[in-house]
Amino acid sequence: MKEVVLKPIGRVGSSRKEIKDDDWDSETAFIALEPSFTSDALTGLDAFSHVEVLFYMDQVDQDKVESTARRPRNNPDWPEVGIFSQRGKNRPNQIGHTICEILEVIGTKLYLKGLDAVDGTPVLDLKPWVNEFGPRGELRQPTWMTELMEGYWA
Repeated sequence: MKEVVLKPIGRVGSSRKEIKDDDWDSETAFIALEPSFTSDALTGLDAFSHVEVLFYMDQVDQDKVESTARRPRNNPDWPEVGIFSQRGKNRPNQIGHTICEILEVIGTKLYLKGLDAVDGTPVLDLKPWVNEFGPRGELRQPTWMTELMEGYWA
């Protein structure tokens, strides 16, 4: 299999300096593009309300990476499910993905609400949120996921 090599397009600036699971909406965050980009790279992004942010969770302890099933957050009340049935950080490629509200674009900085990445996190890509790429059809998720997410943003 061919190796995949990605270069960060920017870095997260966040008031959260350490990994912690919940209360992400209390943080302030921005993405600063790498010096190889100019402000032209963000031109027009402010016409969208939201942006998809793909990032590399580089602070994950490699000894804790999972490739099988486990209980989310090691909670005994929740079922054992495969790592690809979870959004936890201890995943094989440590790729994070969040849809954030765009607050402001200034030069090569993108100010956001709802970015669940710690300060210094490498950003892999940005894509404007487009309704037509959202889920089609009826949505469902297990109860344990709803319980897990109760304090994630608030």
